[in-house]
Amino acid sequence: MSSLIARTRFSVLDRSRTREGHTHAEALRDTVRLARELEDLGYHRFWVSEHHGVPGVAGSAPTVLAAAVAAATRTIRVGTGGVMLPNHRPLVVAEQFGVLESLFPGRIDMGLGRSVGFTDGVRKALGRDKGDAEDFEGQLAELLGWFRGTSPTGVRARPAEGLTVPPFVLAMGEGAAIAARAGLPMVIGDLRDREKLRRGVDQYRALFRPSPWASEPYVVVSGTVAVAATPEEARRILVPEAWSMAYARTHGSFPPLPPAERVESLAMTAKERGFYESGLTGQIAGTEEQVADELERVLKETGAQEVLVTTSTHDRAALLDSYRRLASIVGGRAHRPARAR
Repeated sequence: MSSLIARTRFSVLDRSRTREGHTHAEALRDTVRLARELEDLGYHRFWVSEHHGVPGVAGSAPTVLAAAVAAATRTIRVGTGGVMLPNHRPLVVAEQFGVLESLFPGRIDMGLGRSVGFTDGVRKALGRDKGDAEDFEGQLAELLGWFRGTSPTGVRARPAEGLTVPPFVLAMGEGAAIAARAGLPMVIGDLRDREKLRRGVDQYRALFRPSPWASEPYVVVSGTVAVAATPEEARRILVPEAWSMAYARTHGSFPPLPPAERVESLAMTAKERGFYESGLTGQIAGTEEQVADELERVLKETGAQEVLVTTSTHDRAALLDSYRRLASIVGGRAHRPARAR
């Protein structure tokens, strides 16, 4: 293991992806079970996501799911990747994280994004529109103010006020500049477009202003990482998500993850094949040695302090094996016996 990889934190975001032949409830339970497994493997944090009205994603209430994950684990940090702030009132978000931090002190992270609903119908159901994302910077300032007791309303956010819940900004669109101006840690992806990734990181560091939350820039790079005994097996881990993304782009609906063997037998249109192949290229996937080399390259290019792995696949055994192999690369406890379930 290189000294660069050894100095880097490795964490996981699980989107509670549904799988063909399995229920939404199973997807949520799989997320909680995975968090326990990854805690045993020595990962630094475990985050959950927010999606509304998406057929292939069960994770629609990240703070609720984070509470379940934190209750099922002991030491791993737990958070959101992220709460989509334009969908919510900042006071309510502050209260939710205040409750989480009060129940699980010193373990909660507050990852925040600026996306609104996936479709016009979802945005309408949420009472939001695309323009709500334009005020993300103001919403962010309001949210942080509830923790510091600086709201001009005279209202106090209880139990959030006075608590320190580390905030992170998901750098989508203008997110890098917003994170820098607010003086907050930044999460940026994806790993497939390295030039865009470097530009975002450079912009963030150039514009960063120290704040009570962070005295210097902190960069988390996020993306898919798949590790297996052979390159072919690692590629198969990527297949279900690549097909779901291709289907979404050609049909407008994001489906549950299919088994890799079914995808590989499908007859695809030229357009579907193009999106599918694009989803398989540029990811970090391969054997332990190949993945270690690629991770070191990414870390040298970005100077990131942390890697947030976002892999999803149909085969849960293959996914857990990938995380075990990755833990062995980064110095985790990959061969420690799993706790009885």
